[in-house]
Amino acid sequence: MSECGGRGGGSSSSEDAEDEGGGGGGGGPAGSDCFSPSPAPATASSAGRLRRGLRGASLMARQRPELLCGAVALGCALLLALKFTCSRAKDVIIPAKPPVSFFSPRSPVLDLFQGQLDYAEYVRRDSEVVLLFFYAPWCGQSIAARAEIEQAASRLSDQVLFVAINCWWNQGKCRKQKHFFYFPVIYLYHRSFGPIEYKGPMSAVYIETFVRRVMKPLLYIPSQSELLDFLSNYEPGVLGYFEFSGSPQPPGYLTFFTSALHSLKKDYLGTVRFGVITNKHLAKLVSLVHSGSVYLHRHFNTSLVFPREALNYTAENICKWALENQETLFRWLRPHGGKSLLLNNELKKGPALFLFIPFNPLAKSHPLIDEITEVALEYNNCHGDQVVERLLQHLRRVDAPVLESLALEAPAQLPDPPLITASPCCNTVVLPQWHSFSRTHNVCELCVNQTAGGMKPSSVSMPQCSFFEMAAALDSFYLKEQTFYHVASDSIECSNFLTSYSPFSYYTACCRTISRGVAGFINSEQGVFEAPTVAFSSLEKKCEVDAPSSVPHIEENRYLFPEVDMTGTDFTGLSCRTNKTLNIYLLDSNLFWLYAERLGAPSSTQVKEFAAIVDVKEESHYILDPKQSLMKLTLESFIQNFSVLYSPLKRHLIGSDSAQFPSQHLITEVTTDTFWEVVLQKQDVLLLYYAPWCGFCPSLNHVFIQLARNLPMDTFTVARIDVSQNDLPWEFMVDRLPTVLFFPCNRKDLSVKYPEDLPITLPNLLRFILHHSDPASSPQNVANSPTKECLQSEAVLQRGHISHLEREIQKLRAEISSLQRAQVQVESQLSSARRDEHRLRQQQRALEEQHSLLRAHSEQLQALYEQKTRELQELARRLQELADASENLLTENTWLKILVATMERKLEGRDGAESLAAQREVRPKQPEPSGTPQLPGSSPPPANVSATLVSERNNENRTD
Repeated sequence: MSECGGRGGGSSSSEDAEDEGGGGGGGGPAGSDCFSPSPAPATASSAGRLRRGLRGASLMARQRPELLCGAVALGCALLLALKFTCSRAKDVIIPAKPPVSFFSPRSPVLDLFQGQLDYAEYVRRDSEVVLLFFYAPWCGQSIAARAEIEQAASRLSDQVLFVAINCWWNQGKCRKQKHFFYFPVIYLYHRSFGPIEYKGPMSAVYIETFVRRVMKPLLYIPSQSELLDFLSNYEPGVLGYFEFSGSPQPPGYLTFFTSALHSLKKDYLGTVRFGVITNKHLAKLVSLVHSGSVYLHRHFNTSLVFPREALNYTAENICKWALENQETLFRWLRPHGGKSLLLNNELKKGPALFLFIPFNPLAKSHPLIDEITEVALEYNNCHGDQVVERLLQHLRRVDAPVLESLALEAPAQLPDPPLITASPCCNTVVLPQWHSFSRTHNVCELCVNQTAGGMKPSSVSMPQCSFFEMAAALDSFYLKEQTFYHVASDSIECSNFLTSYSPFSYYTACCRTISRGVAGFINSEQGVFEAPTVAFSSLEKKCEVDAPSSVPHIEENRYLFPEVDMTGTDFTGLSCRTNKTLNIYLLDSNLFWLYAERLGAPSSTQVKEFAAIVDVKEESHYILDPKQSLMKLTLESFIQNFSVLYSPLKRHLIGSDSAQFPSQHLITEVTTDTFWEVVLQKQDVLLLYYAPWCGFCPSLNHVFIQLARNLPMDTFTVARIDVSQNDLPWEFMVDRLPTVLFFPCNRKDLSVKYPEDLPITLPNLLRFILHHSDPASSPQNVANSPTKECLQSEAVLQRGHISHLEREIQKLRAEISSLQRAQVQVESQLSSARRDEHRLRQQQRALEEQHSLLRAHSEQLQALYEQKTRELQELARRLQELADASENLLTENTWLKILVATMERKLEGRDGAESLAAQREVRPKQPEPSGTPQLPGSSPPPANVSATLVSERNNENRTD
């Protein structure tokens, strides 16, 4: 047993000595004599160290399991942090979905949905005319235009190559090279010329028309009839004369062809048309003699020939020259969207005539546009030009002899028309007393003398002139007051002068002074003198409701004077005889009917034809009666009625929808449609003008509500009108808000405005109403004095009003007393509430002080807590250091004990070996003991081997 134990111990001691760098194999002379060890391999040494490390770790984990848990948790945390850091190291980008085809495979449009711009450029070189449609798949307008492009491509696919390019795909070349700010975009190329951008409506017919203009920018004119068609068109025309007999491509033809493409590039509407003449006889009609000459036709101004000696004959110069010198009869407007400023810019130029007509640009003929062109030519033909007359005959399809020349000639000298016609129209006017003339002249004889080229007298047989003519004469006479100011009172002064409004009418005025009595006699006589103004019916003679037409309203004159013939005016050259010249604009009603509805067109109609005149300066617009068809006669009559001085047209009033209010409403809401019915009835009406943006207007609501409660509803009406949403005739409009107008019963023409410097209160309103509702307080005409019966009825009515007001005042006094008592109670409650509030404030201050003390104490406790926490943490750290030191000491103590035991065993083994050696020397020849068997040829194990075995076994037992 001691031998196995010694072997184990000696082995363990030898390994420990080798690890620590100590002595060799045996440690003494006996060991060195008996055994000589060999060096251990490197692999065995590393494997032994690994085993020892694992054993030490497992031993420590068994002794302190909390360290193992902490190490596992720390490792998991490190793994999570590493994963999070790696995931944030680079952006995660979801790849875009691959694009899909925008057009169907059966579509005639070549769809490059991956943005292959290079391929589009390649196929464009092989085609004469190419349309490129740049789109974005998400764009709603691109989606809407897709069907229109397909429709146009189905009709032109055999002549034009249609290519659609997705310019939104981020990996396509189109997105990288083109930087569009809007979609869709249409480019056209004519061989190497381009791009020509199309900016018109995304409609198939308009796109097809523009493509055909690009395909054939020049119109071939072979005959005189087609030449007249070309020149009578409303669009400006440029003609080029080229002789093809000498060469297939005469000099300058390609330049002229390119100039037409330049015109389309600069003006997508194509307002300038280019034509080619090859017949020298036709060329002479437009004064073109030499091949390569270019002619710009203008209807009213002198037509021009391109000055080749002053400008270089290039495509850019020809296009610029044509655009700068063009003359248009009317313009097509194509606004973008419902809030376009295009109409606003055109309206600033003056009165505008807007014509909404259904237009098909692909149609071969447009009869309605031809009639509008004829109207425009006659309207602007101020000098009676022969070329314009010939074009008008061609538009009317009237046969005329062949012209020798269409070039403008000097107009023939017309004989001077007589200044005064043989039968002037005269009327006698009694000047009103308010006029400054009334001191010296009381009666004037006004005669209307018209020129030959001016307005002809009415064909209707009338004893006097019409209201319009005499009103204009009277207005002009007042403007010429300095002519008669210094005339003696007993003389007669006459003068022949030109009207301030009409350059073709003359008026004669002869004035004299008569006594007031004679003037009154003249006024009382019937058939001697009669004023040209409207004779108002005496509303005071009867207490009944009159028709609205009895109220003086200049826009209602066509109802007062239905016999006036307004068609007698010569329409030719009217634009030069009036200061209200119209600019004519056309809009396609199929696309822009929304604008027509805003101007007053009916929303539901079968035929979308509408005409309106808008005058921004006068803040008014007029519409053609929707019941009348839009044609030449109605259009001329519409323009004539607008051009006269006192226009019979009724200004179109835009108002809000008429709302039906319940009868129990105290204040009546008035609109444009209900104004005549509510305000101009027989009751007294107090009308308040307001607007939602008026900040002071809502503060008057309670005043008018109290007023409506105090006044009887059967004889008095309190109303209001929102002038921001409802138009009224000019004589009923106001210039400030809020404004109060009073319309007395049966005297609506004597409406009174509430004084601006007087506060709007209930007592002031009552005084104002009582003062002006009395007929005796208003100025009365001597000839139109009220009757005794009417005065008595008015007095009875006033007494009834007064008694009713007295009763209401008594009720108000009772209410005031009750309100005063309630005020005393409220004041007592307020005083107690103030005392309670004072007590609560004192309690609040005490609580705030306590709260501040508690907060300071809490802060002290928090500081003490943090200090103790830091001390405890420091103590715990020190205890942990002591525990670690004690653990290290225990470990070192254990190793020292093991080392001491090992040394003791070595010493014991050495002593035993020495004793055995001495015994062998004493008894060298004694036989071996029987108890110790010896194998043949074997020798006893050396001592160091047995010690190593013993040490190894003891180490294993200690580890276990």
